[in-house]
Amino acid sequence: MKLWKSAAVALLAALAIVGPAGPALAEDGDVAWTVRTASNSYGADRSSFSYAVNPGGQVKDAMVVANHGKAPLSLAVYAGDGYTTGAGQLDLLTKDRPSVGIGAWLRADPATVAIQPGQTAEVPFTLSVPANATPGDYAGGIVTSLTQPDAAQSINVERRLGIKIKLRVGGDLKPALAIEGLQVTFDGGDAHVSYTLHNTGNAIVSADQAVSVAGPFGWWRRDADKVAAPPELLPGESWKVSATAHGVTRAFRLTATATVTPRLTDASGSTTSLKPVTAESSGWTVPWTVLILAVVMAGLIAGGVVALRRLRTRGRAREDARVAAAVEKALAEKA
Repeated sequence: MKLWKSAAVALLAALAIVGPAGPALAEDGDVAWTVRTASNSYGADRSSFSYAVNPGGQVKDAMVVANHGKAPLSLAVYAGDGYTTGAGQLDLLTKDRPSVGIGAWLRADPATVAIQPGQTAEVPFTLSVPANATPGDYAGGIVTSLTQPDAAQSINVERRLGIKIKLRVGGDLKPALAIEGLQVTFDGGDAHVSYTLHNTGNAIVSADQAVSVAGPFGWWRRDADKVAAPPELLPGESWKVSATAHGVTRAFRLTATATVTPRLTDASGSTTSLKPVTAESSGWTVPWTVLILAVVMAGLIAGGVVALRRLRTRGRAREDARVAAAVEKALAEKA
C-alpha cells in the first residue's frame, strides 16, 4: 500500500490494486471490504479487466464490492489513468489529478455505492472510447474509495482499492523502445554503464536487456552483471537502467554496448519478442602499467639514439683527426 499526502486537499491516500493473487482487501478498524471483477460474458475469476476496442466503441462491465466489516459502508467509485512508479509498480492518479485516457472515458453507475455488513454489491461501469482516440495501449483502473478524518494527524485519510484496466484501442500498433543517454565510466577494473529506456511507441512493452564492454576490434569483451528487466512501460514512459562489468581490461579506448529486446504482450497474454535495439558509447581508459612501460621504453630508445649519435660524432672526429695527421705527415716527408 502506498501512502502520500496531497497538499492541495490535505488528503492521505492508500491504494491497493487487484492482481493475480486475488481480491484486494482494505481494513480500518471495523471497516473492511474487497473488490473483484464480475463474472459475465468477459470471463470468470479475472485478475483484472482487459479490453480491445475500436475508436468510438464502448464496453459495459462490472465490479463486485463486498463489505466484510461490522458497519454499513459508503464508497465512492471512480476511474483514474495509470502510471509506473519509481518502484516499478502500476499506480493510479488520484481523483484531484486530471486523467486523459481510461480515467476520463470510464463512468461507474452509481458513482457511490452503499453496502450493508456482510453484503455485496455489483457496480456496473461503461468505458466509452472517443472516436478520435489515438490507437495503442492504455492503462488505468477503477477505484473504490473511503475517506475518513484522522483526528491525530488533522487530515483526511482516503483508502482506495482498485482493479487494473488494460485497454488496446484499435488501429496501427507501433511498439518502439529507444535507448537514450548511454554513458560509460571506469572505476578500477569496473565499467559502469547507464542509460534510459524510453517507450516511444504506442504499445505497452517490457524488455530483456544485456550490456557488455570491449576494447578495440571487440577484444577483451566483458559482459555486465545480469541487467534486471524493466517494468512494463506505458507509451511515453521512461526507465533508468544501470549495469556494471567487472574485470575490464584497460585498453586505451573501450566501447560499451547495450542491447534491448522489446517484448510485446497481446490480449491473450502471449508475449512476442521484437527486433533488438542497440546503442554504443566509448570512453578512454588509461592502462597505467602499459603506459609506464611505454614511457620507460621510449626513454631507453631516446637515450640509445643520443648515445649512438655521440659515438658516431666521436668516431667521425677521430677519423678526421687521423686523416689530417696522415696528410700532414705526407706533406712533411715530401718537403
